[in-house]
Amino acid sequence: MADILFTPDSDPESISSDVAEFNGLLVTTQIPTRPDGSLALGDIVEQSECTLQALKDALERAGSSMDRVVHLTIYLTDMADRPAFNEVYQRFFSKPWPVRAAVGVASLAFEGMRVEVTAMAAKA
Repeated sequence: MADILFTPDSDPESISSDVAEFNGLLVTTQIPTRPDGSLALGDIVEQSECTLQALKDALERAGSSMDRVVHLTIYLTDMADRPAFNEVYQRFFSKPWPVRAAVGVASLAFEGMRVEVTAMAAKA
């Protein structure tokens, strides 16, 4: 796997890499974490802001940026949260919009977590 580069998650207990890279394509999954690593389990706006900020930070550490995101999958535990997520999303992204999908799920990794995103981005 020499042609695939995995950047470990900063949490030593994590069983997921923070970013994976293959031929300049970066893949990352982010949850609503604050800069100190704690979970933000407030309302959907707070969780969306923390999740997208975590995505932005991870991509920048890997040599990319939000304007290099080509695909985003959004997991929501309540599809009624989609409009509020979209309002936050439009503060982090602009045209041309990434290809994206919003998926309703029964639950996520932590109780109270309402959003998670997986993104693919081109390395700068």
